[in-house]
Parts: sequence; C-alpha cells; structure tokens
Amino acid sequence: MEYTLSDSTFQELSRIIEERTGIHIPGTKKYLIENRLIRVLEENNLKGYDEYLYLLKYSPNGREYERLYDAITTNETYFFREPMQFDLFVDHIVPRTIENRGGERSMRVWSAASSSGEEPYTLSMVMKERRPDVTLDIIGSDISNKVLASAERAVYSSYSIRNVPEKYMSRYFEAKGKDFVLDPSVRKAVRFRNFNLLTERPGMDFMNLDVVFCRNVLIYFDIKTKQQVVSMLYDCLRPGGFLIIGSSESLHNVTRAFRPMTIDKVVIYEKR
Repeated sequence: MEYTLSDSTFQELSRIIEERTGIHIPGTKKYLIENRLIRVLEENNLKGYDEYLYLLKYSPNGREYERLYDAITTNETYFFREPMQFDLFVDHIVPRTIENRGGERSMRVWSAASSSGEEPYTLSMVMKERRPDVTLDIIGSDISNKVLASAERAVYSSYSIRNVPEKYMSRYFEAKGKDFVLDPSVRKAVRFRNFNLLTERPGMDFMNLDVVFCRNVLIYFDIKTKQQVVSMLYDCLRPGGFLIIGSSESLHNVTRAFRPMTIDKVVIYEKR
C-alpha cells in the first residue's frame, strides 16, 4: 500500500513533535516523517497518516508517543566519536575538577541524549584506561526507550565499534558472531534513565554534576528551545562545572551564562 502524507497532517504531526521533543522538522524534510512512520502505519493496519494522527491523539496509554519518539529521533552514534573531546576531558577537565574539589577523586557526569550508550561507555572505558584512580558516576539519558534498552544490553555492531582503538577492543569487547559485547566492568559505571530534555524537570540524579555532555543535540532545536534546554543544563551543573557540546555546535547567541574556553582546539563551556 502506498501512503501519502498531506501538508495539513504533516504540519500537525510536526507541531506535536516539536512541542513534545523540541525537534523542528521543516517542510523540506516532510519525507523523513513519511519514511520513518511507514512501519508504524503497517503494524497498526492503518490506511494513512490521518488515521495515525487520530491514533496518536487518542491512544489511551500514551504508548504511541513512545513509538513516535523511537521513529523520529536520530540515533547516529558510535564509540570514540569526536575523540579530541575525550582527550580534553581526561587531560584537562578531570585534573581541574579534582583540584577544585579539594583532591576528591570522584566525578558525576551526565551524557544527555546518549542514544544506545556509545558515548557514556566510551567515557567509562577511557577513564578505566587512563585515570583508574578516579571514580566516575555516569548517567546516560534519552527520550527513546528503544535505544535505552539497546544501551542496557551493550551489544554492538561493527559499525558502532569501527573507531575503537585496538587496545580497547582487545580489553573491553568480546566478539559473538557478528556482534561485540561490552565488558561488564565498563558497564557498571553507567546508569540509564528515560528523560525528555524539553519537558521534564531534572531530579536529584541530574543535579550538582561536574560535566554534562550534550553533543549533536542542539542542532535539532530552534533558538528558543536551545535556550530552554541550555538553561536547564546550566542549573544541573555545580559552579565551575563544564558543558561539552558537539564540535559543529556553538552557544553563540544562545547564552552568555557559560564561559567559553578553547583548549587544544576544542571549545568547552564552564559554568560561571
């Protein structure tokens, strides 16, 4: 069956998506919604996107919204993505944090929009390898229960591990068929939670953090939503804590609450 997404239904779906997730989908990318929701329509035996919109609005248990989040969120991630940021974390942020904390060798880190876990697990591996004297408590969060379940399983494809250095592969991954299973010693430093950056208020798990990684997320938001999310992340950090965003992103024209710093050609943001 061929499905056609009308402009009016697209506008209503995109409004709901932006209202609930902050993700803005312009009319030029209508095809993204069409392609990503086809399977949902087929599984529900729906005749078109109009029926899906009705199901979304009047589903009694809210499960359809979870499936919508799973369908429209982009989960492009892999281990050791933007590795210079991990080097900066270990070589500069960790010692600075220890010094500011009076020598205390423990840190709390939030990997926001952590998808299937590659980012927080990379942090855990790097710290085990290079700073085993520091205890790292990492919380990873995402809006999609599907990717969080994948993160908990910690079983990865060759695509996800393609940038992992050989010494990390040999120590922390076990090949099983075509997949690679992450070592439990790496997994134990990371906890995962479902969290909507736009609509939820952070609890104690997300407060007084030393570092927040929120990489390659803000690019999907308009300026107002960026400001809202960054303000929330600011409140979650302790004074002197750091926010790390994607190398292609910037807080220019978003906020002046953070002090930008460039170290080894990497830009990070310190809470004033």
